[in-house]
Amino acid sequence: MAKHIFVTGGVVSSLGKGITAASLGQLLKARGYKVTMQKMDPYLNVDPGTMSPFQHGEVFVTEDGHEGDLDLGHYERFIDENLSRESNFTQGSIYQTLIARERRGDFLGGTVQVIPHVTEAIKERIRRAAEQSGADIVISEIGGTIGDIEGLPFIEAARQFKKEAGPGNVLFVHVTLVPYIAAAHEVKTKPTQHSVKELRSLGVQPDFIVCRSDHAIEDGVREKIALFCDVDTDDVLACPDAPSIYEVPISLYEQGFDISALAKMGLAPRKIKLAPWRAFLKAKDSCEGALDIAVVGKYVSLPDAYLSIHEALVAAGIAAGRTVNVHLVDGEALAAENAAGVLGAMDGILVPGGFGQRAFEGKIAAARYARENNVPFLGICLGLQAAVCEFARDVCGLEGATSAEFADGAPEGAPFVIDLMPEQEDVEDKGGTMRLGAYPCKVVPGTRAEAAYGEPIVYERHRHRYEVNNAYRDKLTEAGLVISGLSPDDRLVEMVELPDHPFYVASQGHPEFKSRPTRPHPLFRAFIEAAKAGQDAPTQ
Repeated sequence: MAKHIFVTGGVVSSLGKGITAASLGQLLKARGYKVTMQKMDPYLNVDPGTMSPFQHGEVFVTEDGHEGDLDLGHYERFIDENLSRESNFTQGSIYQTLIARERRGDFLGGTVQVIPHVTEAIKERIRRAAEQSGADIVISEIGGTIGDIEGLPFIEAARQFKKEAGPGNVLFVHVTLVPYIAAAHEVKTKPTQHSVKELRSLGVQPDFIVCRSDHAIEDGVREKIALFCDVDTDDVLACPDAPSIYEVPISLYEQGFDISALAKMGLAPRKIKLAPWRAFLKAKDSCEGALDIAVVGKYVSLPDAYLSIHEALVAAGIAAGRTVNVHLVDGEALAAENAAGVLGAMDGILVPGGFGQRAFEGKIAAARYARENNVPFLGICLGLQAAVCEFARDVCGLEGATSAEFADGAPEGAPFVIDLMPEQEDVEDKGGTMRLGAYPCKVVPGTRAEAAYGEPIVYERHRHRYEVNNAYRDKLTEAGLVISGLSPDDRLVEMVELPDHPFYVASQGHPEFKSRPTRPHPLFRAFIEAAKAGQDAPTQ
């Protein structure tokens, strides 16, 4: 039987519950236990797929095609495991399932209620995560903040789950804010006390309290929190702001978090293997010099919208011995006229995915600038499509070439070098109707893509509806565009590149989702190495 750890948050949101949960998962996996993780979101959307990144940040895609919360990215990067659709569910998906069952008559005319029906459905999803992963330990993060009305069914379900599982099988970790009051020159424990009081009023006693603060938390503060919240002092953990999120596991390890958690669950404290993680942190601190990488997008006011891209760039930079400075560039404000001024100092240009026409012309301008000025370029999803449209316009002479996605704003007669797959043409429902999840790609020998991957077949995660239009494939290749990746049946273009360029590669997939701190993605590594080589090259 799997052991379960529930992570809740108190006082305010955005404290770093996901990082805390992922850090504990990393430590438990380093001790030889099979760990899986899960995020429960209390909002009523069925999944984040149709939500703007301005709401909750990027939409993370799993191998099996689930559109999930960005915390899944943290989980995968920290525990180095591919998660699945069982790793994320919302209150909306729970209600959708229950209402569908009620309409079928599954409840035999009975009243459908939060207790027991909603809570039983939540518990079933928790059990499924354990059964389908075969994990020894399941860490489940409950989104939101204690006291939020929408989170109550999840707390109640977790309370019931602990009662049913029996002693020693379920732990609760409460992450809370300990604010520093400048006028008093001290941190204050009262918000934490009230948060734990609220949690206990719902029937849950935390086993651990993780205190987030921008100031040091002294032993006296921990003792006070332990006294008022009925936990051992050693189980009140200090988690002050760290220079890097990747240092959090070490901080928690040094406080014995993992050892204590295993003891409370009756599990042996196996020898820990932290050497790869420590080597990564040492490499991070040993970087000499910096690379400036422009990410030209449309959600630049919220960095979390490009979280996985940022982390993939940083990891690739560390592997190359360089600190990567990511510059978010607003594609709406970028044009051919100002591209040199905005991008001229950059060592590399990345154009990420996205939906909608806004900022698309700026992404095309970025692709053009990179192509014409030999700046290393990496295009991802819509970034590939922007690169293809730019090449079609400026090299093939296909004036106004664009995507059918933007047909409403396109000039009359503009060639759609990007178009829908035939099976997508009549789809109106936007939720979960795209090419989602991992798809195979044949890597063409002799290309930069092959040099990066070193494998003939690779799998990348996808999240899109539109593809390179095969009607224009010959014209594009005759003009010099190299198709370096194809679907196994040769029907879909997966990667393109330019041969006479320091590095100009674009992928229809999302390689950023498979990058890890200790194993940067091959395309990101090749991109950063090209940027490093360009920076190190002697000036003429």
